Amino acid sequence: MTMLPLDPNPPDDFDIELKMLVEAVYLKYNYDFRDYTGASQKRRILVAMREMECDTVSSLQAKVMHEPDGFAQLLQYLTIPVTEMFRDPEYWIALREHVLPFLRTYPSLKLWVAGCSTGEEVYSLAILLQEEGLLERSLIYATDINPASLEAARRGVFKVEAMRQYTENYQKAGGKRAFSDYYTAAYDGALFDRSLVENVTFADHSLATDSVFSETHFVSCRNVLIYFNRKLQDRVLGLFHESLCYRGFMGLGSKESIEFSSYVDRFDVLARRERIYRKGAA
Repeated sequence: MTMLPLDPNPPDDFDIELKMLVEAVYLKYNYDFRDYTGASQKRRILVAMREMECDTVSSLQAKVMHEPDGFAQLLQYLTIPVTEMFRDPEYWIALREHVLPFLRTYPSLKLWVAGCSTGEEVYSLAILLQEEGLLERSLIYATDINPASLEAARRGVFKVEAMRQYTENYQKAGGKRAFSDYYTAAYDGALFDRSLVENVTFADHSLATDSVFSETHFVSCRNVLIYFNRKLQDRVLGLFHESLCYRGFMGLGSKESIEFSSYVDRFDVLARRERIYRKGAA
């Protein structure tokens, strides 16, 4: 009988239990977190364990599998929204200068904000399109896997105390009006003008398991790929490539790149520092 060599670095109990939890979530709820990066996933699970009062990952798994609200609670920690309006203002300037002049040539537009979280990116894009005279002929798909985040995005109510930072970002991004023109403040909330999302379709969509649903002219997916491993990053870039029309555009987050992906030769770099790409002609 041949003995297999022992793994010099066997996984610890936490890693084993985490793998079992993620697999259980996929099998029962069809939410696929199996190809999310280990470090960020561990941090989020540790927070979930603390907040949901679980001593081990196994006890967390039992709660998620057998308690009615267990998975809904866990999902809030696995998809922690980290976003703000007009984040990285230079990115929005680059969109104005390098992308919108091309989009303006189309009679109608379809744009996709993938991983839209609680909607800050969606409203920023809608404001940009409105200021450039393109919003009325645009259809925006805003997708995410978290129902609670999607509902928050639909409501369009954000914390008043965030408006100072958002206003500063907007001004640095080349905003053409007073940012306060776009929302009404009441109590501790800022309600954004509903006309901004009249042409927005909010929808549940998983980048890990779902397919392309429409041809688009522009895809924005910022600060989402950093939570995926290389395999899942390639899958997502493949979705975007398939979704984009001929010579369509893609925007990524400031810490994301296609340089080491299998799609590096299928996109042209339009604005390297701002992470804006254009689908290749081939």
